[in-house]
Amino acid sequence: MKKSSLITSIAFAFVMLLTTNVNAQKFPGLDKSPMDAASHPNDYKVSNKVAKIVYGRPQLNGRSLEKLAPNGKQWRLGANEAAEISFYKDVTFGGQAIKAGTYTMSAIPGEKEWTLILSSDLNVWGSYFYNEANDVARIKVKATMVDESLEAFSIVFDKDGTMHMGWDKVRVSVPMM
Repeated sequence: MKKSSLITSIAFAFVMLLTTNVNAQKFPGLDKSPMDAASHPNDYKVSNKVAKIVYGRPQLNGRSLEKLAPNGKQWRLGANEAAEISFYKDVTFGGQAIKAGTYTMSAIPGEKEWTLILSSDLNVWGSYFYNEANDVARIKVKATMVDESLEAFSIVFDKDGTMHMGWDKVRVSVPMM
């Protein structure tokens, strides 16, 4: 009787162990708006960065840019979590002095210019919790239209440190020194 009970217990423990391992190997599907990062300098061989931005990359998927990032309304500058930009030293960003640190970055799109907002709020999802009282800087930059459409919202720094953002046919650039 004791031998049967011991074998049953061992068999039960073994089955439970296998069941746990099977469930632990389930991974979620790919995010439709994957996280991306851009940094300056953008050369992976240079570890002494000046700035890095982490953001979600939403896709147009047949939708209009005006619906996804409407003019005149605060937008999280990407998808999912609000974009976060880290400056590893004091910089001049869009003509404004910014202290080293990490900030949430959002925008108010417009036809001819965008207002970029750096906020001290961190770890926020979307723009649902935006609080204007925590703005560190508001930077007005020119918005231009081009012929080439970008399916995914994209950010890149050029070799001079200017941050370029583009989505659909809209392009916005912010100089950084």
